[in-house]
Amino acid sequence: MTSSIDAVWATTCSYLKRFDQPLLKQLRQQVTIAQWQYQQTEDEPSSLSIAVDLLHEFMQECDHPVHLIGHGTGGLVSLLYARQYPQKVRSLTLLGVGAWASLDWIAHYYFHLQFVPCSRHHVLTQLVSDLFGEQNATVTCYLSRLLEQEMAVSPSPHNLFQRYNLPPDEVPVPLLLCGSENDLVVDSRALKEWEGWMKDCDRIWLCQDGYHFFHCFYPQSVAAQVLDFWHDGASASFPSISSKSCPV
Repeated sequence: MTSSIDAVWATTCSYLKRFDQPLLKQLRQQVTIAQWQYQQTEDEPSSLSIAVDLLHEFMQECDHPVHLIGHGTGGLVSLLYARQYPQKVRSLTLLGVGAWASLDWIAHYYFHLQFVPCSRHHVLTQLVSDLFGEQNATVTCYLSRLLEQEMAVSPSPHNLFQRYNLPPDEVPVPLLLCGSENDLVVDSRALKEWEGWMKDCDRIWLCQDGYHFFHCFYPQSVAAQVLDFWHDGASASFPSISSKSCPV
């Protein structure tokens, strides 16, 4: 990595990373952004600490602080990294990450599997609707297979018998939080719970639509908010909340 890198996109998704590409395409029109991915096999235990260590190894190649951005569990790893190595992070942008940052879509899946009396297939089908909105039968089948494959290799710390909780805490770098009004996994209340930990330069932005993968459905709107924050918000003071709606 060279000094020309402006930002790093961190992901833990092997099968869902395709939904990040529309946003990355928009960001790359304005900045140089590198991608870091945590590759975990099905035989490895889930370990967020290993992911953080590997991200740090990657970030060591950069000789200056960069903007760090991630969605879902990738955002959780980015958050843990920013708290541990703030000197390496110019700003942190989290997409679909609430104040209780470990509560991801996999936790949402296990909650329904445990308490809703129906099959695994039915839960996955419902999960597609929760994450992406209503889809036709063909798309739903395709997305449910992707979700099942992703769960097998995700470092998400949740399983059927245990939920991992990471209590809210402050972030030592400028922070942008993005979410969707109709996200059923990380809703607007989960984002607003960050308020007690936010600094003057931090922001919250809510998209009107797009569910949990809003950055795939509205990449231009999300990119505009991210780039504006990277340009101004990471170096200037703003009100704690700047909640706007994206055009539809």
